Amino acid sequence: MDLNTVWFLLIGVLFTGFFVLEGFDYGVGILLPLLGKSDDDRRIIINTIGPFWDGNEVWLITAGGAMFAAFPHWYATLFSGFYLALVLMLLALIVRGVAFEFRSKDKDPRWRSLWDRMIFIGSLVPALLWGVAFGNLVRGVPIDADMNYVGGFWNLLNPYALLGGLSSLAVFTLHGALFLALKADEEISERAHAIALRLSIPCMAIVLLFGIAGYFATDIFIRLGVNPGISAVGSVVTLIAVYPLVRRGRHGWAFVMTTLTIILSMTTIFRGLYPRVMVSSLNPDWSLTIYNASSSPYTLKVMTIIALTLVPIVLIYQGWTYWVFRGRITREQHLEY
Repeated sequence: MDLNTVWFLLIGVLFTGFFVLEGFDYGVGILLPLLGKSDDDRRIIINTIGPFWDGNEVWLITAGGAMFAAFPHWYATLFSGFYLALVLMLLALIVRGVAFEFRSKDKDPRWRSLWDRMIFIGSLVPALLWGVAFGNLVRGVPIDADMNYVGGFWNLLNPYALLGGLSSLAVFTLHGALFLALKADEEISERAHAIALRLSIPCMAIVLLFGIAGYFATDIFIRLGVNPGISAVGSVVTLIAVYPLVRRGRHGWAFVMTTLTIILSMTTIFRGLYPRVMVSSLNPDWSLTIYNASSSPYTLKVMTIIALTLVPIVLIYQGWTYWVFRGRITREQHLEY
């Protein structure tokens, strides 16, 4: 396996890890106004993700950094083509981070209500836009022979990509509801259980529709053959399994299923793209691949040595964080953040 493929796989793993971890805290933020009936409720909900949300975003920063260093042409075309959408996402993430820090600085209900709305918006916008972005990546965008994006902002808001946005929004919200059912106190856990139960079937329907639309709007399933393979089928099966598990109160297993759905969906997307990284809708020969968009072999070699040294440390640190802050958040605890 050459280093170009190794780094394509590593970036795929980083984005997958980011969506698994950040997906549930997007979902928690989206459900904050719905499940938080009082200030104490909202504080408990925020505290369930308080120790984790910024650590989860490290995966995104690492994925972006790896893309910039390993595939600079991919990074340049993606960020210039998706510029407005990515700026919107960045602003939403900044507002969300500020809201977590500022909310508890004043007890005025209007102040806290303002920042609660910012947490909701800052969670909703990226959860939607990530699906739009990956929908466009697999559908293809107008890229010319010089690797330049020649479309506009509105090209990105096509029906298939918007359906991808609704899919990611639905899966992350369900993922967040299951996380709250596991982490919050009994009262909020019951509300999260009810939401997860109601959301499971609509979520499954949206994702199925997105998968079927993929047969017509993209070439990833054609390239994989009529049978899309175990990852695509597995992502559907694991999502179908969520509803009966939630009905039986098996929230831990249901959370494992949504985690597998995200992992298998991302595997399908990256597998369908390979060896391309961005598909040109103007001419397939103008698509960016892991070879024409990559850095020099020397750069990839140095990056591989650094990654093999530092990535295990980051994984151990993050695993330790989740271990330290395991357990439910209750009303008897000191509810500050």
